[in-house]
Amino acid sequence: MKYLSEYRDPALVEDYLKQIHQVTTKPWTLMEICGGQTHSLVKNGILDMLPEKITMVHGPGCPVCVTPISIIDEAIYLAKQPNIILCSFGDMLRVPGSKENLLEVKAMGADVRILYSPLEAVQLAKENPDKEVVFFAVGFETTAPANALSIVQAAQTGVKNYSILASHVLVPPAMEAILGDPDNLIDGFLAAGHVCTIMGMEEYYPIAEKYKCPVVITGFEPVDLLQGILMTVQQLEKGEYKVENQYTRYVQREGNKLAKATLEKVFEVSDRTWRGIGKIPMSGYEVNEKYKRYNSRIKFNLDLPAAEENKECISGAIMKGLKKPLQCPNFGKACRPEHPLGAPMVSSEGACAAYYHYASDQKPAEALS
Repeated sequence: MKYLSEYRDPALVEDYLKQIHQVTTKPWTLMEICGGQTHSLVKNGILDMLPEKITMVHGPGCPVCVTPISIIDEAIYLAKQPNIILCSFGDMLRVPGSKENLLEVKAMGADVRILYSPLEAVQLAKENPDKEVVFFAVGFETTAPANALSIVQAAQTGVKNYSILASHVLVPPAMEAILGDPDNLIDGFLAAGHVCTIMGMEEYYPIAEKYKCPVVITGFEPVDLLQGILMTVQQLEKGEYKVENQYTRYVQREGNKLAKATLEKVFEVSDRTWRGIGKIPMSGYEVNEKYKRYNSRIKFNLDLPAAEENKECISGAIMKGLKKPLQCPNFGKACRPEHPLGAPMVSSEGACAAYYHYASDQKPAEALS
């Protein structure tokens, strides 16, 4: 199938690896933003094929991983209410809250349902007019348009028993938070192709310029990632810091104008707390005033006490590129997929899950610094 076999071509992989080895003369630390990129790098053994001078670290681009405990607790609180059907993507069910997770609440009788689209939740609300249907809207700019569209559809069809619990986070503010950290180690970024398919490239130019840091937008297949790594290292070796687009088959500079217009119609940009990282100003989407009747926090007067993060989980250091999963003393011991301490061991895009399932060497890693 085109875009699968073509971008997994062993000859192309070998060629890009050869070029990367030839061009690399200095040590460089690169961060891939998205958990999908992380899984591809680990699953395909690419980390072991790169020159020793190149260190790949894994960014905060796993929306499940960065959803804070306090928002998980909000979802759990809503799920426990007798008149609410709480809908979610499957990854969210085992993410730990402060005391329990959604899967445990479901086992105790809560009506928690796994759906593949928020539009299914709108239909569910139509079919259950005596219930309130809440969709746990988690994700980056990639999934936000569908959640915004579900609100537009509910409003247009007169569905009043539907709302979303928004936990949307935005990539560029997170990149700035990482680059502005005094302990920052990142020399260049591989930006997430699916996010840029929606949002385009414009937001990255000021970041590359301000922090003197190359940003290369890539896809998720081995050839995509290796070409992106080569493009990033070529810039670094020349002392350049540009925004480049490897994922040209999908990403356009202006992005998806219709999807962006839908986002602007329904959401407003707000501060957001990221699990393990803390509050990042203007880094999330919240339902705007016009559509506040579809905002679960307003509809149900949510005002729960803030929950502390698990101090045994080093997910914040991992997602800021300061540590790797194998440097966590709990990795594979107290923290395993069936009993996770934090979200990166749960999510299908989590760095810890990638290492647990695919890493060829699960011995403790050396410190990055």
